[in-house]
Amino acid sequence: MKRVTGIGGIFFKCKDPKMINEWYKTHLGLDTTPYGAKFEWKDQSESSKNGYTLWSPFPDDTKYFAPSEKDFMINYRVDNIEALVEVLKKEGVTILDKIETYDYGKFVHILDPEGNKIELFEANDKE
Repeated sequence: MKRVTGIGGIFFKCKDPKMINEWYKTHLGLDTTPYGAKFEWKDQSESSKNGYTLWSPFPDDTKYFAPSEKDFMINYRVDNIEALVEVLKKEGVTILDKIETYDYGKFVHILDPEGNKIELFEANDKE
């Protein structure tokens, strides 16, 4: 079974997400929105499938990364989130919540041994 297949997103805290978005747009050419920037790519194993990686600044006071006290969170892409969560449970990995499903994909959060919150993401973008 495949586990992580790539990076789905890089999320980080900052004092002023709007200003950070503008700075990266102006100085580094990122095509930012209020949610950050989307980097689109083609799946190497199936070139007809599209994918993306998000870059997203969050407000300094966000609770989205909790219980981690870090200023960042990495989102990892996976192929079969339900099967992976079952394996991770058997391996003793801390699962923080239940799998949530949205139009664009499925999400669940886990903790690594140092308490870093990790977001697992099964995208619904491979069409």
